[in-house]
Parts: sequence; C-alpha cells; structure tokens
Amino acid sequence: MNLTISGHHLEVTPALRTYVTGKLDRITRHFDQVVDVKVLLSIENQTEKERRQKAECNIHVKGSDMFAESAHEDMYAAVDELVDKLDRQVVRHKDRLQNHHHESPKRLM
Repeated sequence: MNLTISGHHLEVTPALRTYVTGKLDRITRHFDQVVDVKVLLSIENQTEKERRQKAECNIHVKGSDMFAESAHEDMYAAVDELVDKLDRQVVRHKDRLQNHHHESPKRLM
C-alpha cells in the first residue's frame, strides 16, 4: 500500500503522521486490497474557527476509487471523521464485490 500524507498551509508533524497511519490501519483491516492512499491535511483561511481544519483522502482500491473529506475545528477530530466515512465506503465496496447469490438446492426425486 502506497501512503502519501501531505499538508497544505500546515506542517505535518510526526505525531500527526503516526496518528493518520494508525487510523488508516482500520481500513486495511477491513479490506486488504488497498493499492494507494493519498491524504491531504489543510487549514482553510476562513473567518469562523469551526470547520477550518480540513482532511481529504483519495483511496484507490482494486475495482474503484473512493474519496472522502471532513472539516472540523480540530485536525485530529477531522481525521477521525474522515476515517469513519472511508471505512463505511470500503465496507460497502467489499460487500458489493462478494458474491451473494447462492445456487438453489436441487430437488431430489
């Protein structure tokens, strides 16, 4: 899995980097065919304080691409919300890939 974490108007500290990678382990635990993950952490220049810190993520898995974004006043809370959204998308994608159709049992004569 290729993981890229970058910051826009923000320096990605080692603590923030380990926090993001620890949270993204939850996604790879549910679906192991993740090819590429790109995380962008940014601080918007807005007048209000809330929803100012933003986290975005693009995930390339076998079969499709997924995108989620989250904004919060705390970067760690934004990352938590982002991983929750991505986890739901990955679990839904995994369900779609699995074959739910079973052959009907043949009648015995």
